[in-house]
Amino acid sequence: CLWKVELRALARLVSHLGRFFTGIEIHPGATIGKRLFIDHGMGVVIGETAVIGDDVLMYHGATLGGRGGEAPGSKRHPTLGNGVTIGTGAKIIGNIRVGNNVLIPANAVIAKDIPDKAI
Repeated sequence: CLWKVELRALARLVSHLGRFFTGIEIHPGATIGKRLFIDHGMGVVIGETAVIGDDVLMYHGATLGGRGGEAPGSKRHPTLGNGVTIGTGAKIIGNIRVGNNVLIPANAVIAKDIPDKAI
């Protein structure tokens, strides 16, 4: 909410406090759906332009990140559908789409679109 109303410094402060206490880094610009569950969250990173659907489960060390080299202000992070499960240490990078009801196994590196109901 703070990010959307242009209180960016305060939004960053809340984000940094959350990271300090939980080990989970969620950029205040990320869009998160209903019932996101982060299990054993240490090391989870969610980037600024990430979009997360409803009923997503993330395990520790998972990253929704950018690839680097993207134009400033562009969409740099993944979009996740509903019902996605992301295993421990998985990295989903770039402006890609992960479909609904997808299972991403532990330590996977995903850099291309994934269709619905895929493993």
